Amino acid sequence: MFHEIRVCLLFSLSIPIKINSGEITTMLTLTMLDVFGHLSFALIAVSYAVKDMLVLRAISVASGLIGLFYNYLLPMGPLWIPIIWISLFMVINGSRIIGLYSEQRSVSFSEDEKELYETTFREFSPVEFMKLMRLANWKEIPQNDFLANEGEVIESLKLLFNGEVIIEKDGKEIARARDGAMIGEMSFLQGGNATATVQASQPCRCVIWPKEDLKNLLKRNPTMDIAMKHVFSMDLTKKLLGQDDPAPVHI
Repeated sequence: MFHEIRVCLLFSLSIPIKINSGEITTMLTLTMLDVFGHLSFALIAVSYAVKDMLVLRAISVASGLIGLFYNYLLPMGPLWIPIIWISLFMVINGSRIIGLYSEQRSVSFSEDEKELYETTFREFSPVEFMKLMRLANWKEIPQNDFLANEGEVIESLKLLFNGEVIIEKDGKEIARARDGAMIGEMSFLQGGNATATVQASQPCRCVIWPKEDLKNLLKRNPTMDIAMKHVFSMDLTKKLLGQDDPAPVHI
C-alpha cells in the first residue's frame, strides 16, 4: 500500500524556466512528495507569525504530521531520525494543546472583566488576563476625589473603567481622560512620583493594581510583560490623539 502511495507521489511536474532572454532553458522538476515537504516547512513559517499559543501549537502539529508523511515516503526509504524527533515534538505540542485548552475552558469572566478584556487587554491570552485580574481591585471613586497628586508617591497602577478625570499640572488643567485611560503608568515604568494631579470630575470606577505585586507578576511572565507594554503604548497613543498640545500627558 505504502509502495503504491510512494509511486503516485513521485509523479513529476516539470516547469520550464527561461534564463538570459530565452537563450537558456532549464527545467524545474517538482514531485507531489516535494510539495508535501515544502508545505510542512511553510506551516512552520506560518506558526512563527501566530500570537495565540493554542493556534501556534496546532499548526506545529499539522506541520509535524505532514513532515512524518514526507520523511517516511522518501524514495530512498524512511528517514528515521527526523521521524523520531518530529514525533517527539508532536507529542509535546499535543500535550500542551490539551493543557491550554483545559485552562481556557476553566476561565470565566464577569461582564465588566469581559468588556475590559475585549477593549483594552486583547494582547493577553484569557489565562494571562485572569492572572492579571486576580491582583486587581475594583474601586468606586466619588466626584472630586484625587487619584494622584503631583509630586507624591503613587503606590498603584490605575485604569479608569468608566467616568472622567481632570489632569492638572502646576495647578492648571492640561487635559481630561475618560474610559480606558491609565493613571500612574510612568511612575510604574520609570519610578518616581506623580508628574500630574488627577481628580475625578464625576463619579468614576477604577481597576487598581498594587505596583510592586504587578511588577513581580510581569517579571515572572515575560509574555504578559510584553502585552502590558503594548497596553501602555496604546494608552499613550490615545492620549496623544486626544490632546491639542503635542506634549504627551504622562502620570
